[in-house]
Amino acid sequence: MKKNLCIVLILINSLLFIACGAYSFTGGSTGDAKTLQIDFFPNQAPLVEPSLSQSFTQGLQDLFTRQTNLTLTNSNGDLHFSGEITGYRVTPMSGTSAQTAAQNRLTVTINVRFINKLEEKDDFEKSFSFYSDFEANSQLTGSVLENALDEIVERITQDVFNASVAKW
Repeated sequence: MKKNLCIVLILINSLLFIACGAYSFTGGSTGDAKTLQIDFFPNQAPLVEPSLSQSFTQGLQDLFTRQTNLTLTNSNGDLHFSGEITGYRVTPMSGTSAQTAAQNRLTVTINVRFINKLEEKDDFEKSFSFYSDFEANSQLTGSVLENALDEIVERITQDVFNASVAKW
């Protein structure tokens, strides 16, 4: 009886393991793609933060190389990302009784073009945007700027990943 139970459990576990084999732990599916091309994202926003282009491009490359088996290439990738930074703005968010801003919001918008050479139906061009709030009495420089951009880049790169290979 114990032997039969072990055999049944092994069979069930084997079936579950095989059935889950088409999925990855990151939620992304790259299909038959082997290579990835991520072009530099130039900053074409009316207000330019010099480090943002490099930070976003590097962040997107890092995310894909960490969470997929794709090989990064400079040209002719099976999956190809290109685009530009189209928005970078600071706006007041909440006021005080003295009619001054208590909090400001940095918002970044990035236009992304995704081409999947193996599955053309997955291609898209889409804008992604995210924000970070900071105290109005803080200057948007140094660690305040660095923390805000880190948060924004992390969120937008994850949104691009989800839209392209996770299909969310």
